[in-house]
Amino acid sequence: MSPSSEITVVLPAALHARPAGEVVRAAARFRATVEVRHEQRTAPAKSALKLMSLSAPAGATVTVQATGDDAPDAAAAVADVLRAAT
Repeated sequence: MSPSSEITVVLPAALHARPAGEVVRAAARFRATVEVRHEQRTAPAKSALKLMSLSAPAGATVTVQATGDDAPDAAAAVADVLRAAT
């Protein structure tokens, strides 16, 4: 069984192009599969376009879920980027 990790984050800013790009760069450093969930929709953290399609506004709660060998580190890195989004 692969390790998994799930972290909930409240966005300080909307998930627009710049923070989505930063999320992609953070997720790309890991082998784990990382997804970001907002309401009933999920997007891979390695796709800026799909992340933006979540339309997550400032103050929204999102969940970062990762699976794979380095899942805890990948989820933490993506969550850190989302917490710092501007």
